[in-house]
Amino acid sequence: RMDIQPLIDIPEVKPAIEQIRGAWYRKMSPKRRHSLAQSRMATVLTEWAGDRGEVGTEWRCYFFPSNEPATSLVADVSYFSFERLPLDLGERREQPTIAPDIAVEILSPDDSRKRLREKIGLYFTFGARAVLVVDPAEGTFVSHDTTGEARTYRRGDIPKFAPYPDLCIDLDELFRNLA
Repeated sequence: RMDIQPLIDIPEVKPAIEQIRGAWYRKMSPKRRHSLAQSRMATVLTEWAGDRGEVGTEWRCYFFPSNEPATSLVADVSYFSFERLPLDLGERREQPTIAPDIAVEILSPDDSRKRLREKIGLYFTFGARAVLVVDPAEGTFVSHDTTGEARTYRRGDIPKFAPYPDLCIDLDELFRNLA
């Protein structure tokens, strides 16, 4: 819902602080692998998106579940379609109150798996169509879709995305020199 204005007072610091159901968690400071995987995913998604939407890194979203404290997540890479986040929303586009159509989370070694599962659920609750989890250290790529299915891929595999059959991600290129 884009009619709610975010009123969460989260400090804008680097690395970002996320708020999950009222609790604050500081994201990990990105290292080389994380940074390279993030920029490569942003490039692939930007080329794929064309004029259908926009791709950004570290784009903060605000979620206001009923009967729960607010949540604010900062995906490593986000794709928002113009259908869901139209240009005519003006300044409200700066603080979306919906999840990205595609949220990409790049794992750091100390990331909590429990918190990651919680974030994936929140992304889907607030409208994501796909959540992609990239683990540069392990060389794995996991796609989650609205069916609740998670598929794990490695170098040489061709990821499939039910909501986006034309999206092609070259995992050999994504993981090149990251080991």
